[in-house]
Amino acid sequence: MPGKMAMIFGASNILWIVFAASQAFKIETFPESRILAQIGDSISLTCSTTGCESPLFSWRTQIDSPLNAKVRNEGAKSTLTMDPVSFENEHSYLCTATCGSKKEEKEIQVDIYSFPKDPEIHLSGLLEVGKPITVKCLVPDVYPFDRLEMELLKGDSHMKNQEFLEDMERKSLETKSLEVSFTPTIEDTGKALVCRAKLHMAETDSEESSPKKRETKEELQVYISPKDTAISVHPSTSLQEGDSVTMTCSSEGLPAPEIFWSKKLDNGNLQLLSGNATLTLIAMKMEDSGIYVCEGVNLIGRHRKEVELIVQEKPFTVDFSPGHQIAAQVGDSVVLTCSVTGCDSPRFSWRTQRDSPLSGMVRSERTESTVTLSSVSFENEDHYLCTVTCGRRKVEKEIQVKLYSFPQDPEIEMSGLLVSGDPVTVSCKVPLVYPFDHLEIEIRKGETLMKYKYFSEEMNIKSLENKSLEMTFTPTPEDTGKVLVCRAKLRIGEMESELKQRQSTQTLYVNVAPTDTTVLVNPSSVLEEGSSVNMTCTTHGLPAPKILWSRQLSNGDLQPLSENTTLTLISTKVEDSGIYVCEGINQAGISRKEVELTIQVAPKDIQLTAFPSESVKEGDMVIISCTCGNVPETWIILKKKTDTGDTVLKSIDGAYTIHKVQLEDAGVYECESKNEVGSELRSLTLDVKGRENNKDYFSPELLVLYCTSFLIIPAIGMIVYFARKANMKGSYSLVEAQKSKV
Repeated sequence: MPGKMAMIFGASNILWIVFAASQAFKIETFPESRILAQIGDSISLTCSTTGCESPLFSWRTQIDSPLNAKVRNEGAKSTLTMDPVSFENEHSYLCTATCGSKKEEKEIQVDIYSFPKDPEIHLSGLLEVGKPITVKCLVPDVYPFDRLEMELLKGDSHMKNQEFLEDMERKSLETKSLEVSFTPTIEDTGKALVCRAKLHMAETDSEESSPKKRETKEELQVYISPKDTAISVHPSTSLQEGDSVTMTCSSEGLPAPEIFWSKKLDNGNLQLLSGNATLTLIAMKMEDSGIYVCEGVNLIGRHRKEVELIVQEKPFTVDFSPGHQIAAQVGDSVVLTCSVTGCDSPRFSWRTQRDSPLSGMVRSERTESTVTLSSVSFENEDHYLCTVTCGRRKVEKEIQVKLYSFPQDPEIEMSGLLVSGDPVTVSCKVPLVYPFDHLEIEIRKGETLMKYKYFSEEMNIKSLENKSLEMTFTPTPEDTGKVLVCRAKLRIGEMESELKQRQSTQTLYVNVAPTDTTVLVNPSSVLEEGSSVNMTCTTHGLPAPKILWSRQLSNGDLQPLSENTTLTLISTKVEDSGIYVCEGINQAGISRKEVELTIQVAPKDIQLTAFPSESVKEGDMVIISCTCGNVPETWIILKKKTDTGDTVLKSIDGAYTIHKVQLEDAGVYECESKNEVGSELRSLTLDVKGRENNKDYFSPELLVLYCTSFLIIPAIGMIVYFARKANMKGSYSLVEAQKSKV
């Protein structure tokens, strides 16, 4: 039991110690260590304690200056109130709390600033396009200004930035400004001018110490001072009594200027007449003459324009018909009419500027006078003056008569037929033209201008001239159907309304010379006698070429045969062999194509001979010769018949020579003549007789035979040659014959 009590007592002591520790004397402040206050505001610093029922509080500044604040103590809390905050409150304030013998102290730093208003934007004047202006941004009553940053922006463009880093000599509220000058443009209208200010506070983690920001925006309105003031007067500034006049004034500016009309008095002052843009004066009198002033006025300026009106006594008027200038073609008749208004009994007189004879008939009746010029010529090209006298007043009017000659459309001529690829010269001729120094000629092909010329050379004498324009071009088939235009323009003096124009056209047709002429032979160009053949000719050109078939004669001349596309030969003969010519012919040229036609017959009239005889003696020389009378393209083959087969003999021009015949040379010799059409055979038997066995034997007959052979062999060769020449291009080919047999 005593042990148990001891444990309880020990536990109680421990709890008491813990409780006492938790209720120890402690001081707290709010705000905890620092507060930022704006000058003129009201703030309170609170100091409170725990662990003491009746603490004693005292407040002081760190430098022991006056508190400049009110203290209020309530139990365990003391409040220091500054109302309003001023420079004298920028201190470190210490709160001291005493509880018996215990004493606690805590510090609160009070920082002050002044940033009470948004920045102010001041302009040195109204914004006028093209005139520099100064923008000033003011930040009033700021403190501390060494932490101030200012920025000016125009729209999205940065204009200027400044930080006020200079030292402060004393604590005071300062007004700081930022200035920038710029020249406004009309594009600046509607943009925002922004003045932005930041006051950077002490660098702490508290939100209230972050930079204080203020900004002011002002939308720009750019003005344009009145300018380009202009006056239009209708009908004229020179008027007659009783006339009316309307004067309209305009002036440019932003905002749109107001228009004021005034009349300048003799003393220089202005008499206000109207505030409208249009001023109309009716039934005018001579005293209405004077200087009238139009003034455009807006917010930033004014601009004036003057016009002088002259009101004269109403005179009579003289009018010319058909106008102050007339253009007449050489050979035409012209009537000039002079009429008067405002005078009942005028007197008329006519003359030329050069005082040359009028060369016309004058007729005057009441208020009108006419001059008739019949069949005008170069002598009539002059200035004609009509003088009208009415009482003491005299008025003279002038009319100019300009002559021209432009009687025919241009003429188009070409140097030749239009052939594709061949240059051609086009001439555009304008006949009997005057004055040619105002003539223009152009040549067009379709929409394309090919050539242009302005005849600006001086005229030495007045005469009718023929003028032309030439150009050379190379036509193509694509030009067919296009229109060739020759256009001529004649300007009569300075009268734009008197532009005379003529043109001629010609549709182009381009010829293409025949080309690609081809001949198709069916069935073949080599035929058997008696066959038929079709030869078809085609060619291309524009216009479509005409076909002409001819046969080339031996002297080179052409024998016309047909104008059909296809030439047909029926039951051909050897005589039909030869060169046939197809010609494609049109206006642009000729194209020809040749084809050689060969008519063949089967071999005939074959002759096979042995010289000197078909019966010879051993050791003699014998010539075996084969000829074919009249067949072209014939192959001749000499063979010897043996028991083992045929042996083809190597012959020259159908002749085979055995210089010393032997007994084994005896036998049957065969000649075959053939061509593509057929063949024919001939044969002979050579008989060789043996001689006596005497080596020294020499026969006189053999000598004669040897001598004769040297003469006979060339003769036979000549005969064979001329025979083949006469056989219409027949030929012999032993090589080809051997090829066919091997």
